[in-house]
Amino acid sequence: MSLDLPLVWAGIIAIGVMMYVLLDGFDLGIGILFPFAETPEQRTVMMDTVAPVWDGNETWLVLGGGGLFAAFPLAYSALFPALYVPILLMLMALIFRGVAFEFRLRGRRAGKRFWTAAFSLGSLVATFAQGLVLGGFIQGVKLSGTAFAGGPFDWFSAYSLIVAVGLVAGYALLGATWLVWRTEGALHARARAWAWTAAAAVAVLLVVVSVATLLVHPAIAARWGVAGDGALDIAKLAPKLPIPLLGAVGLAIVAVSLRRGAHLWPFVGTILVFASGYLGLAVGFFPDIVPYGMTFRQAANPDNTLALLLVGAVILLPAIIGYSLWVYWIFRGKVGADAQLYH
Repeated sequence: MSLDLPLVWAGIIAIGVMMYVLLDGFDLGIGILFPFAETPEQRTVMMDTVAPVWDGNETWLVLGGGGLFAAFPLAYSALFPALYVPILLMLMALIFRGVAFEFRLRGRRAGKRFWTAAFSLGSLVATFAQGLVLGGFIQGVKLSGTAFAGGPFDWFSAYSLIVAVGLVAGYALLGATWLVWRTEGALHARARAWAWTAAAAVAVLLVVVSVATLLVHPAIAARWGVAGDGALDIAKLAPKLPIPLLGAVGLAIVAVSLRRGAHLWPFVGTILVFASGYLGLAVGFFPDIVPYGMTFRQAANPDNTLALLLVGAVILLPAIIGYSLWVYWIFRGKVGADAQLYH
């Protein structure tokens, strides 16, 4: 039996994007929370928790974007012109944030304040831009055949703004629960308070975005079993109910574990919330890779090209995963003011 190579590559890219969202999400979330720390020392500890891993986390973004270009060039050529503005904004913010991460260490009093603000602003702008990309993607891309046929600002809408705000809240929750797991003392206590606030915001925005998503395109509502007049098709809806249930369970785990003083479990619950949202979106547009006019099979390169690319992926993916696991294992445990990882 031969491999279904387009499906394999669709899975690889989906996993790469999900890994990026989770891993870079918590260190972007730390930047979003930066202004709320009490002291410069707390901010330094916050950076210490991600200093060994933050640049490796962004490897998954390269895998997702590069994999899309190599395996699904028609999708790449349609999606990027449709989303150029928020994508370029995201990339510039990530670069600005990366520079700030390194320069904050070496800045003197005024310089350190500037680079502290730059790190926080870069994190916030990068996250908001990712939300605009996601919102524009879910809204759908205008195509003429396989070519983009819309305008440069089709992505901009009230819906994409709501999605962007929701992603900011989600990354803030990831960052706060990461700090609950990895810090101690006064910063740990503040991280718990941040997690409560972010979890409440995520719970509200998750409902708002979910309802808005059903309204933004009839195709999404139909796949969830919701007719145009609001009637429900139970046969279509019932098999998909575990997806929102997973999100509800994740939020419950966050709330209960925060109340009980757990350290790791709030982060685990947040991961489940993101997994629920990701699966919910996949149900809304799969098998389209350019919603809602191009499937992943239509966009894929020939099988011989995908097979050659897969050889490289089989070599590189274990190396990326192995390196990531090794770094996270080496730098496991609580990070205190004496960690000296970012000093």
